[in-house]
Amino acid sequence: MNRKQIVIVGCGDIGRRVARIALAQGMAVAALVRSPEKAGELEAMGISAVAGDLDAPSPVDGLPTRGAVVFYFVPPPGGGEIDTRVRTFCGSIEPGEEPEKIVYLSTTGVYGDTRGEWVTEETPVNPQTSRGRRRLDAEELLRNWGRHRRVSTIILRVTGIYGPNRFPLDRIKGGHPVLREEEAPYTNRVHADDLARVCLAAAERGEDGEVFNVSDGRPGTLTEYFDAVADAFGLPRPSRVTMEEARKVMTPLMLSYIAESRRIDNRRMRERLGVELLYPTLEAGIRGSLEEMG
Repeated sequence: MNRKQIVIVGCGDIGRRVARIALAQGMAVAALVRSPEKAGELEAMGISAVAGDLDAPSPVDGLPTRGAVVFYFVPPPGGGEIDTRVRTFCGSIEPGEEPEKIVYLSTTGVYGDTRGEWVTEETPVNPQTSRGRRRLDAEELLRNWGRHRRVSTIILRVTGIYGPNRFPLDRIKGGHPVLREEEAPYTNRVHADDLARVCLAAAERGEDGEVFNVSDGRPGTLTEYFDAVADAFGLPRPSRVTMEEARKVMTPLMLSYIAESRRIDNRRMRERLGVELLYPTLEAGIRGSLEEMG
């Protein structure tokens, strides 16, 4: 991208990784923040902070969206089946202040359980959790809003994100079990650095209405993932339980993750966006993460 204003709505780990790349490329970066502490941290990085709260009943003032590229990274609120935060964001953009493009970070959870079958962007959506339904609600709202306001909207359906300081170390150290390998469903993941690069590639090359699955294209099981993390950090591997035992000892949230199995095809992401992954395998991603963590 040429010199351009970008606005990051939800500037956490992924937002900051996107911002660092954008700043290094000479772009102007602004971000929506809720706290003065976070505003100070972002200003120190060279990011213009705009105060606002998408959970507040009134619109956010002062977002520099006119002609900008907006990266929307805010997750939906917990509970219910609609995303009220996306609604507040859309209601904050006055006529004449529309961005050029919105890149929305969704989830592959909108596909639901495919019993381990490969999933492409043409696979019908079928969210089976309220979490997935809230994401699909946000996708549809942004698409409709974009059509009405003539704003290009690109959807990134992202798998599990891992990277520095994003590993399940507390669960492993706490002795939480995992499913035995024979019953473990397929899961998919992508390194945080690769996700940030995909976001910027989507902003540069993606076209209105396009959807991209984002993953490293190497599905495995959650059990394999926990074992690999435990090995890398010198921790004992988690104990195994059957699915029947898991229903008695795992949290509802964890059970919702292991209830779905799918393998994500990332071909469109690689070919259409021209992304060459820095970490195409879990092993490479864990190695790179350990180096960054020192």
